[in-house]
Formats: sequence, structure tokens, C-alpha cells
Amino acid sequence: MSSQPSEDRNSDSSMKPDSSNHPDDSQGPGDGNTPEEVSPAKSSPGDGSDGEDPGKGSDGESTDQKTKVTVLVALAANLVIALAKAIGGVFAGSPALLSEAAHSVADSLNEVFLLFALRRSKRPADRRHPFGYGKERFFWALLAAVGIFVMGGCFSFLQGIEALRGGNEQETTTGYIVGLIVLGVALIAEGTSLLRAVIQVRGQGGLGKDPALRTVIAEDSTAVLGVLLAMGGMALHMVTKQIVWEASASIGIGLLLVYVAYRLGKDARDQLIGEAADPELRDRIEDMLNEQPEIDVVSSLLTMRLGMDSTLVAARIDLVPGLESEQLELVSMRIKSAIAKTWPEADQVYLDVTDAARAAAGDTP
Repeated sequence: MSSQPSEDRNSDSSMKPDSSNHPDDSQGPGDGNTPEEVSPAKSSPGDGSDGEDPGKGSDGESTDQKTKVTVLVALAANLVIALAKAIGGVFAGSPALLSEAAHSVADSLNEVFLLFALRRSKRPADRRHPFGYGKERFFWALLAAVGIFVMGGCFSFLQGIEALRGGNEQETTTGYIVGLIVLGVALIAEGTSLLRAVIQVRGQGGLGKDPALRTVIAEDSTAVLGVLLAMGGMALHMVTKQIVWEASASIGIGLLLVYVAYRLGKDARDQLIGEAADPELRDRIEDMLNEQPEIDVVSSLLTMRLGMDSTLVAARIDLVPGLESEQLELVSMRIKSAIAKTWPEADQVYLDVTDAARAAAGDTP
């Protein structure tokens, strides 16, 4: 399989990208064939619903717009909450509340990263990036994970350790009340943001692989748990007069943030280094290729996600004996057109006809 698409386009029987991604392009250029001669040999597999494209067209734009609104809601909530927590934490002298303030600051910065990701990932392909900028979402999601780890997790650990080293410093009753009120308001705001994200997930039929939406869900879920931990630590500190409870809550928040950062970073890393398409999508494409009457054997099939709505499909195929050289081009174009029509997210399709098939068609090596 050749790794240079530009060279492959010079050969009649080598891999060729379906750059236009339109069924009408399946006609061989200048060969005079009618559309019927190059239409898919078989109907789309399944019940016909596989042709829906969740990430493109008006539906895809709507999904991106909803994700943007979800991120903006989370950003607004985190900015207000971070300020309230910081003021309340300083006033009350609460390490758990200050840890939560650092958590909200980290989340606010991460929402800015995600807004960059949503905008930059939609840029069209160019000469330097011929497959587009879809992986920008994964890059900014990775930065968001680093931000959660450094600004949230590490600061929370430091706050907890400093509180333990400082001894049983008592907060005033007013400090306790202010801290608990701030955390109560924060719980409502974080819960509202989380509810907005959950509603979008249900509307889309699942969380999927959108790193922006996954990050918002992870941040808001962690924020709700963190607020509950902080409230529990402050309440136990107030009752027992032992600061170890607030310190433990702060360290617990740090552990929670480090775990979330690890999971989000791991997902972003897998996608950046080249994650395969969903196994179900790969299997369906392979089944479709095997159903084509001109294909004898599918020697290999490789896939890679290039973005939220872009997937690379590269297949090495053996064609049945007896095909003439002129037919190879038409067969290749028709199959790629059928794949793109059935799964529009598979917008980069490459087919490599093996040497055995070329020899059977009378081509020279």
C-alpha cells in the first residue's frame, strides 16, 4: 500500500482517494460510461440507516453548536463559582474551599481550551494538512487534562498537606457558614451545568467520542463530587474541631482530579497517535467490500479517526480474475463511492489493488 496519495493518483490500479466524497464522481473521467455502469453493484448493507451521518451536514453543525453552548454554560458557571470560592476560602480560612477554588479556575481555563478546539478543528484541509484539522480537538483536550492535573490536582494536594502541617486552626462560626453557603451555591451551579451536558448526551444518543463534550461531563461530574467532599470536610471540621477532616477532603479532591486528568489524557493520547475507527464500523465496511462481486479477497483493512466526522479507510484488495485493465479504475471508483455514500464519515477512502490482480488484468508490474 503506497503512503503517498499524490503518487497513487498517477496509476490506474493503485490506491486513489475519493477526495470529492460524492457518488457522482464515481464515473470514470472521459470514458463515456453512463452512471448505471459505475453505480454500486449492491445495495447498502443493513436496513439503510447506516447512511446517516451524525457528524456532518446541518445535523453535525447543530451538534457542534450545542456542544459550544454547553461549554459556554460550563465556563460561565466556573468563573462565577471560582471567584465565590476564592473569596469564601480566604474569608473562612478553609483549605477545602481554596482547593475547590483552584478546581474551578482549572475548569475555566479548560473550557477556553475546548472553545479553541471547537473553532480550530473545523478549518478546511490545506496543503500542509491535507486531511484537515480534526485532531485539533484531541490536542486541546489533552491540554485540558494537563490543566486539570497541574492547576487542580496538585494545588489541592498542597492545600491538604499545608492544612495538616498547620495544626488544628479553628475557623469562626461565621466562616463555616459562609463556606457552606458558597459551596451550596456552587453545587447548584455545577449541577445545572452537568444537567445541561447530560441532556445533550441523551439527545445525541450517547457520549460518543467528542473530546469536548466528554471533558465537560468529566469536569462537571468531578466538580459536583468535589463540592460534596468539601462540604463534608467543613461540616466534620466544624463538629469535631479537627482540621484533619478538611485536609483529608482537600487531598481527596486532589486524588479525584488526578484520576480524571489521567483518563482524559489517555483518551486524547490514543486519538492523537492514531486511533482506529469503531470496530463495528470497520466490520461493516469489510462486509461491504466482501460483498462486491469484483473483489475476490480483502487482504487488509486499516482505519484511523482523523477527527469527529472524518475517518481514513485504507484497504488492500484482490480482484477476481478476468477483469480488463480499463475496468480496474471503474471498479475502484464505484466501490469508494459506495463506501462514502453509506458512511459519509469515511471521507478518505484508499483502495490498493494487489499485484496479483493487476497481473490478471494484463498490467505490467
